[in-house]
Amino acid sequence: MSLKKILACLTRADLDYNLINEGDRIAIGVSGGKDSMLLLKSMKLYQKYPFKHFDFYAVFLDLGFGNVDINTLKDFCTSLDVKLHIEDSTEVNKILSQHKTSTGNLPCSICSRMKKAAINKVAHQLNCNKVAFAHHCDDAIETLLMNTIYGGRIATFSPKMYLDNTKLTFIRPFILVREKDIISCCKKESIPIIKSSCPNDHYTMREEAKNLLNSLYTKYPSAYQNYRNMLSDYC
Repeated sequence: MSLKKILACLTRADLDYNLINEGDRIAIGVSGGKDSMLLLKSMKLYQKYPFKHFDFYAVFLDLGFGNVDINTLKDFCTSLDVKLHIEDSTEVNKILSQHKTSTGNLPCSICSRMKKAAINKVAHQLNCNKVAFAHHCDDAIETLLMNTIYGGRIATFSPKMYLDNTKLTFIRPFILVREKDIISCCKKESIPIIKSSCPNDHYTMREEAKNLLNSLYTKYPSAYQNYRNMLSDYC
C-alpha cells in the first residue's frame, strides 16, 4: 500500500465523517508504534492540502513501563517538523500494578481510561479542541467482536465522538485503513517503529480477537468485507 492510498483513505474518512475542520488544534496520541507513526506522517502531508488549515501536536504519554526508545520518536518528529509533547504519566504503571488480574496481567480497561484522561489533560494544556487516535478499520472490527463476546452488545467505537464532560472531540482518521496496508506502507516509507513497552503486549483479549478474526478471514475470504460493511451501522 502506497502513502498516496493511505492519504486517500484519510481524505475519504474526513469527508464522510467531517473529522477535521478549519482552525482545529489536534492532539495526536503517539505510542511510537506503526499506526501512530504513520498517522503523524499522513497528517503532516494532509496539512499541506490547500483546503485544510489545522494545527496538531504529537503527544507521547510516558506510562512508566520503561525501555522506551524515545530518541527515535523525537528524531522522527523533528524530521517531520512536528511539535512533540512528552507527558509524565508514570503514575499509570504504579496504579495498574496494584490492580493486576488473576493471571498477573495489568488491567487493560483501567489503563485505557487513565490514558484517555491523561491525553485529555494535555489537549487542554495545548489549547486543542480535538484528540486523534490511530485506530484503524481492523481495530474497529476487533472491538465489535469483543463487545459481542464480552459485553453482550453489538457496538464499536465511532470515527468521531464529542465528549461533553471534556469539551473535546475524539477523531480516528485511519478508520477506513486496513492494518496490513499500514504495515506495508511503513515498510515502503521506512518509517521507524518503536517496540512496545507494554507488559501485556501480545497477551490481551484484543490479540485473541485479532487471531480469531484472521483465522475467519483465511477460511471465509468474504468475512472481512462483511464485517467492514457492518461498521457503517455501528460507527
